[in-house]
Amino acid sequence: MFTDIRAVLFDLDGTLIDSAPDLGMAADRMRTYRGLPSLPLERYRPMAGAGARGMLGVAFGITPEHPDYESLREEFFQNYENCMTQRTFAFEGIAELISQLLGRGLSWGVVTNKSMRFTQPLTQRMSLFATASTVVGGDSTPHAKPHPAPLLEAARQLRVEPIQCVYVGDDQRDVAAGLAAGMGTVAATYGYLGGSADTMEWGAHAQIHSPLELLALLKSRPRA
Repeated sequence: MFTDIRAVLFDLDGTLIDSAPDLGMAADRMRTYRGLPSLPLERYRPMAGAGARGMLGVAFGITPEHPDYESLREEFFQNYENCMTQRTFAFEGIAELISQLLGRGLSWGVVTNKSMRFTQPLTQRMSLFATASTVVGGDSTPHAKPHPAPLLEAARQLRVEPIQCVYVGDDQRDVAAGLAAGMGTVAATYGYLGGSADTMEWGAHAQIHSPLELLALLKSRPRA
């Protein structure tokens, strides 16, 4: 499907790594600290892609408009910083996918809406990211996804044209950002939103149901 590709860019949470256990733990500790019963990970997982907003919504049923939201969010952030790599792991097949991409001479990198406060230490602690050529966070540019600015910044850092990149993500905003940047787009349906969203409506050039399926889309043939 994609031809003349020189780089593959990925969203982070829900695409490369499953961080739901640590995100859920950070929020659940806030509940138990207040004497509330613990909630199972299955309650937190579907909202993991929404970060603090999603986790606090599950834990306390609040939205960003709540007067206590800002203080609770910072408490959540501090909890998460203390546990962000305890139970986070790469999805099955990701390590092999990265190895295959490198073997084909392709660069790869990360473009996430997660702020660099968390993205930088997380990617530094996980050996998976040792070969990443770029890591762009949600606050690395003036605009976060679905704006194309973070993806365009990644392409600039890699010294490739946007049209020479493929972006893979598990959220509709990932596809929207990739399309706006002029990149090939792939919806990862194995991520957090795959079971609760109609990914066919996102407008991605392709979908994958497991990481290694991406390799078949990178053959030297015209885009569909």
